[in-house]
Amino acid sequence: MSFQERKKKILMILDEFEALSVMEISRKLSISPATVRRDLQDLSEEGLLQRTHGGAMKLDNLPFVAFHKKQTANTESKQEIGKLAAAQVVDGDTIFMDCGSTVFAMCAHLKKLNKLKVITNSLPIVAELIDTPGIGINLIGGELDKERRAVHGDMAVQHIDTYHVSKAFVGVDGISLQNGLTAHSEKEAQITKAFLKNAEQVYLLTDSSKIGKDAYVKFGTLKSIHFLITDAQLTGSLKKKIEQEGVRVLQ
Repeated sequence: MSFQERKKKILMILDEFEALSVMEISRKLSISPATVRRDLQDLSEEGLLQRTHGGAMKLDNLPFVAFHKKQTANTESKQEIGKLAAAQVVDGDTIFMDCGSTVFAMCAHLKKLNKLKVITNSLPIVAELIDTPGIGINLIGGELDKERRAVHGDMAVQHIDTYHVSKAFVGVDGISLQNGLTAHSEKEAQITKAFLKNAEQVYLLTDSSKIGKDAYVKFGTLKSIHFLITDAQLTGSLKKKIEQEGVRVLQ
């Protein structure tokens, strides 16, 4: 059976059963679990399903479909980066969290904390943390971007400007020694700039695929951030150059 045939059958049975484990898919399609895992990863990267622990579920079940399509890229790296970023947060902190999928990966590791205040423009973060007793949520007000499931605009910036926090956790579309921090969208750059301005310490979360690349909008220099949290694929030479700009790199 070709990959295209397997893909069609996997999506068909997920449409019927909504969520299945790797072993269940393996039995239903008579293919090996290893092949199922590879196919599920490929399908998730295409934005056609959502990977779960030990299986997959169809996207129609998810409240934030467009956000999860972005979330499926470089999933393993994002989870590791999110875990390391969450380890920088302690009980009693007040933090900014932006709407990026890598920042969202922090959520699972924040739930053990107490008296944590999260200020965010991300609806997925709100949905993930809303039932956690030890976490208070301040949802930034403004215009809703339905595709990104996030709040943007001048009113959102004014909201952010009324607060000062200990730590901000943000993402970018590109970061380079030449052009600093860049984004694909002016409205996302506007929000991130406000976070940078109003936090004592700024943690930039990104997988190494975005390092050394530039996007459309330049909105900050490397000196705008204090910590870069990335994966182990960042080369030693590039890490050294970034740290020479005053940024501490955590991998």
